[in-house]
This record gives sequence, structure tokens and C-alpha cells, in this order.
Amino acid sequence: MAPLPFNPAKLKGLSEKLLRSHHENNYGGAVKNLNKVEEELARVTKDTPGFLVGGLKERELTFTNSMILHEAYFGNLGGDGKASGPIQKLLAAAHGDFGRWEEHFRATGASLGGGSGWVILTYNFHSGQPQTYWSGNHTQALAHGHPLLVMDMYEHAYQMDYGAAAARYIDAFFQNVSWDVVNARLERAQKAATVLRG
Repeated sequence: MAPLPFNPAKLKGLSEKLLRSHHENNYGGAVKNLNKVEEELARVTKDTPGFLVGGLKERELTFTNSMILHEAYFGNLGGDGKASGPIQKLLAAAHGDFGRWEEHFRATGASLGGGSGWVILTYNFHSGQPQTYWSGNHTQALAHGHPLLVMDMYEHAYQMDYGAAAARYIDAFFQNVSWDVVNARLERAQKAATVLRG
């Protein structure tokens, strides 16, 4: 677990008790559960039933995104709340003014009231622009990443050729992967990660 990056007794309108509980129980729970899921995934063999593998992989994604999103959340707390700098200018340019963007972000948050989820301002690598995303849970939005290899497993990707024989489709897919493209994506992702680590 990453420690809180601020003094939880010093935030305005958020109690130390709330912040510590959130950090230790929710974020900490995600980290602990991710570790347990990874232990179970290490035991997977070719004979492990698909429903077990699928369940573990779903939990792996949920807990990984929960961990990443919580670290980002806690990481952007502890300031004075006054928007400034390049992000303010970029959002103002994209929305007409910064207040309009803030209004949209707040409305997105309000839409989740009484439920659960995340509102995430994300730099969209596809568009090259920041965008606000809604997520009803940990798996409905990309927490952070750059796809390297993508395989469509919806039936429309293989049914006409293979019927329900998904394994045969997967074999065919791997016969057609362009690893040069995958390696180029990896190189870009590594360069981006270096910049993001700053």
C-alpha cells in the first residue's frame, strides 16, 4: 500500500477519520484482495475450469483498477483547491471556460449520487485531449494504460467462421498477430511511462 501523500488531519471538509478509513479499508482492501487473486492465478493450469479463470481475471481487473484509481484519488488531494497552470488553460480552451468544465465534472459526480463509481478526467491518448469519463464501477473505464495487443472475443468476431469453437478462433488470431505492431506500441508506452513518471 502506498501511504497517504498528505496529512489527513489538515484537509478542509474531509475528516481524518474518513480519510484514514477510506485509505486503510477501501484502498487497502483492494490491494490485499489483488494480492490474494494473484496468488490464486499463479495456481491456474490448463485444467482449471474456465469459469474459475474468468472469475479470477474479472476480480484481478476490478482490484487493479480500484488500486490505481484510489492511488490517483489520494494523490490529487492535499492542495489548496485553486485551479491554475496548463490544465486550467487546456480545460478552458476545450470547454469555452474552466467553469464550464467544472460544471460538467460536478454534474457527472452528482449523477452517481446514491450509487457508486468514479468520475475521471483522463488524457485521452486517442484524441490527444483531456476528457471526463463516468464509471459505474472499477471496470467500466480505463484507469490508466495504452493497449498493446487486443483480441475481440465477442461472438461476432468468430461465429461465422468457427461457430462456438472459440479456441479455434484464438489459434487463428495468434497466427495473425503483427508483433512488430505490438512492439511499436510497447516502445511508445515505455516512452509515455517515462514522461508520466517525470
